[in-house]
Amino acid sequence: MSALEIKHLFGLRGVSKHDIRLILDHAKQFREILERPVKKVPSLRGMTVVNLFFENSTRTRTSFELAEKRLSADTVNFASSNSSVKKGETLVDTLRNIEAMKIDIVVVRHKGTGVPKFLADNSNAIIVNAGDGAHEHPTQALLDMLTIEEKLGTLEGKNVTIIGDIRHSRVARSNLWGMSTMGAHVTLCGPSTLVPRNTDLMNHVTWEPDVKKAVANADAIIALRLQKERMDDALLPSMREYRNTFGITEELLECAKDKVIIMHPGPINRGVELDSDIADGEHSVILDQVTNGVAVRMAVLFLLAGGRNNENA
Repeated sequence: MSALEIKHLFGLRGVSKHDIRLILDHAKQFREILERPVKKVPSLRGMTVVNLFFENSTRTRTSFELAEKRLSADTVNFASSNSSVKKGETLVDTLRNIEAMKIDIVVVRHKGTGVPKFLADNSNAIIVNAGDGAHEHPTQALLDMLTIEEKLGTLEGKNVTIIGDIRHSRVARSNLWGMSTMGAHVTLCGPSTLVPRNTDLMNHVTWEPDVKKAVANADAIIALRLQKERMDDALLPSMREYRNTFGITEELLECAKDKVIIMHPGPINRGVELDSDIADGEHSVILDQVTNGVAVRMAVLFLLAGGRNNENA
């Protein structure tokens, strides 16, 4: 079995096409396992995975936990709200105390950018980034890529338009790096106040302020949640104005291709980023994204752990 070049998953910037391809191909195999009556394999039996979440999360945390259990790993959930962190314990001390319990993999979500790399520098455990600050959310992008390949056959040459709060979105950053590596063309669209300040990031994409032009040639449209909790200033006049200008509606889809697919990382602000008839309509593949999330996270954990017991996967 071919091995990953990376030892941890911090983000998709700089991750090779080989590694992304390997993860996606294994995720497709695990996706088939999820359709079986018995959805469990012994691939990570004997290994312990800690879910270290310092931010609230439902979908990502549940998806990782299911992936770990499907691989037969022992799973420990850690939430900062009821931990020693509240009593003043440092992040390193928290990690070292957990590591002393002989864990193998840490899945971490934190509001601070760079925390997964910091933990890897201070630990012997395998670190998987489940979202750090406004940096990256690599497994979300990988499941988005898997969904596009599943629905459209390939990423190579496809036009992907990402609409919304680009500035604060770690999902957009991971998708930009990953999809560009896999040969897709990424177009970003959103309010001018939510344009990323990272010029290097913007050099790899097309910025299109006109939402109708942005969706015209898109094969896939990803609507992003407005991350109001990360907005320090009044960056938008109102939710109603955002919806009228950038919301995905039936009227907007008249400008798009007939077979365009609609995606969203969740949770959806219905009637803002997406109208309900779009979120639940024929173009939506949002629930496929959720299912693919478990398969992708199974693949990431399996491959980073060294692909043990490959014959059972």
